[in-house]
Amino acid sequence: MDEFDVIVLGMGPGGEDAAGRLVEAGLSVAGVEADLVGGECPYWGCVPSKMMIRAAHVLGEARRVSGLAGDATVSPDWTPVARRIRAEAADDWNDQAAADRFEKKGGHLVRGHGVVTGPREVTVGDRVLRARRGLLISTGTRPAIPDIDGLAGTPYWTNHEAVATESVPESMIVLGGGAIGLELAQVFARFGTEITILEAAPHLLPGEEPEAGKLIAKVFRDEGIRVLTGVSASRVRYDGRFAVTVGDEVIEAANLLVVAGRRTDLTGLSVIGIDETGKFIPTDPRMRVADGVWAAGDVTGHGGFTHVANYQGRIAALDILGEEVAGADYRAVPRVTYTDPEVGAVGLTEKQARAEGLAVTIGVTTAGARDWIHGTKDILIKLVAADDVLVGATAVGPAGGEVMGALAVAVHARVPVPTLRSMMYAYPTFHRGIEDALKNLLNQDGP
Repeated sequence: MDEFDVIVLGMGPGGEDAAGRLVEAGLSVAGVEADLVGGECPYWGCVPSKMMIRAAHVLGEARRVSGLAGDATVSPDWTPVARRIRAEAADDWNDQAAADRFEKKGGHLVRGHGVVTGPREVTVGDRVLRARRGLLISTGTRPAIPDIDGLAGTPYWTNHEAVATESVPESMIVLGGGAIGLELAQVFARFGTEITILEAAPHLLPGEEPEAGKLIAKVFRDEGIRVLTGVSASRVRYDGRFAVTVGDEVIEAANLLVVAGRRTDLTGLSVIGIDETGKFIPTDPRMRVADGVWAAGDVTGHGGFTHVANYQGRIAALDILGEEVAGADYRAVPRVTYTDPEVGAVGLTEKQARAEGLAVTIGVTTAGARDWIHGTKDILIKLVAADDVLVGATAVGPAGGEVMGALAVAVHARVPVPTLRSMMYAYPTFHRGIEDALKNLLNQDGP
């Protein structure tokens, strides 16, 4: 039996960050990881996918030369993209650098699948680890694979295969119109893949404002991507090519990318009082689950974002150390879908705000000071206010994620709407659209 001050189960972004902080504070820490130290973000998510997206955006910009700056011929080549992902981001999917970084700080890395076998106890293979202070659970999520007739056993892709591919497929069906699906769909489409997107919800990006999803669908269709919303796949067949049944239609493609959300695995956690049938682990604002148990990251259900995991990991580490720490505040969780145009959002959508019983005021603009200069009409800023402060906002445009930064400050700090209206907004910028949306704030009755 090995004893430590803290056991961190799952060394993804939140777990790795918390474990490092605890080690640096002088505690003995065991980090347990069955896969890659660092988790999804550096090897499959944030970093390599954004390399793909950046490359696709460059192609998109080059194709806009005509009409703005002359003529250009674009010849997509996936080879440098695949090479850069493997060499610069994923290090050939080797986590030794991350493992060394943790161990050089004084941490103890235990590789293998950890199972919680008792209060403050984790078993990894034939090793039993005990924690004197407590256990931090940061086991993340895995791709959710829908129960569709014939899907199991076929060589479908998840985001892992899509990121690691060394060549682009001739055609692909994308099952899921959320952020990951849309980002990857546009990337492969710009590199020459014929894409069909299937989304069961009435609009793309079902967790965001309907206007944003509808705008992205319009952009995608203009780029030649087929978008089907409000549809479900009922059957999948594979015989060298995929055939997916959607209603009365059978759609065929060389590849099938399944990006239908993420799921947690809470198996075995009932020994510390966690409902194994639940979707997530509930925590208090200091990330406490029970006596001697904390949780951080995707497994807590506050969004599958690296910045949320790191935020929670820091709070959990400080609480474990007995330091004063402000509790987690999720009013202004920022999120960005890195399509072209980008979709930046923060806080509540209009639907969510109304569901909370708030007296909602909405302000929308579809034009800004820079859109006509930039050569685009695909602009949207939507503000959601209640009690004269913003509770949510969405910015769609070439710099939607950056425009959202200003809106995130306003939501987080509860900046009064009159104060926002009295500000100066630089001209001509994309963020000046915030001023126009503020002018359009008005009371609206809705469901």
